[in-house]
Amino acid sequence: MSATSQTIITTEAVAVGTQLAGTGRRRDRRAQTRSAIGRAVIYVLLLVGVGFALVPFFWLIRSSLMDQVQIFASPPKWLPNPVVWSNYPDALKAAPFARYLFNTLNIMVLVVPGTLLSCSAAAFAFSRLHWRGRNVFFALLISGMMLPYAVTLIPTFIAWQKLGFVDTYIPLTIPAFFGAGGAFYIFMLRQFFMAIPNDLDNAVYIDGGSPWTVYWRVILPLSKGPLTLVAVFTIIAVWNDLLNPLIYLSDSNKYTLSLGLASFRGLYNSQWGLLMAASVMVIAPLIVLFFFAQRQIMEGIALTGVKG
Repeated sequence: MSATSQTIITTEAVAVGTQLAGTGRRRDRRAQTRSAIGRAVIYVLLLVGVGFALVPFFWLIRSSLMDQVQIFASPPKWLPNPVVWSNYPDALKAAPFARYLFNTLNIMVLVVPGTLLSCSAAAFAFSRLHWRGRNVFFALLISGMMLPYAVTLIPTFIAWQKLGFVDTYIPLTIPAFFGAGGAFYIFMLRQFFMAIPNDLDNAVYIDGGSPWTVYWRVILPLSKGPLTLVAVFTIIAVWNDLLNPLIYLSDSNKYTLSLGLASFRGLYNSQWGLLMAASVMVIAPLIVLFFFAQRQIMEGIALTGVKG
């Protein structure tokens, strides 16, 4: 082959390569454009969904800063004019919310540690210990999650009544130390515990440790994320619980925040500005809690889904 022919072939090869490279770049740009358009559509849809979700919350805050005439004005007013800041101190004066908060915190101080200890211990037994009937009992536990709460409500109340503990905090706190109502937490923690290598347990047993040592010194220190998630969920559940205090508490001095807010609504259902202000003050701590704990919540949810 002559030098001229080689030069022609080389030139054609370079031209073909350049053309293919240009085609590849155009395809990459089109793919990037389609991806950017898809992300933009997703973001727009998410913003629309967030907007719809925030409308009730915005309406709550807006109403808490209005008087009765502004709240029921037609057409509706979206912004208060003038702003009625006095609704908040008036709501605090109308009902003893400080006492309700103290009662709620008293219950929470017992329920949160009890739930963490009982649920983590049960999850440890179902995931790290080998004993006869383990899978059967775990299946029974999971099936209990599908049992409606109303089914056990009446017999549970009768039992506490026979024991003489109605109108006390005992029915609201003691069951937490026995894993009552924590089947979901046990399942969630079990999923995470099963993902921890068994070699850590074997190393403790070789050194003469017991299952309690494995649980307390190995499993719990490695489970801060999931345990934080359980603690946050438990705090939210206690804070929002209305049914159990409504059933077991009759003394108004023992009311929790949710029950106190419900009774406040019954007394001041015509003063909607005060009711909205009280509602904002009750839900505000939960919003702050989620704002500071959202990272732990997301990490805990991700970690507990590692292994089935």
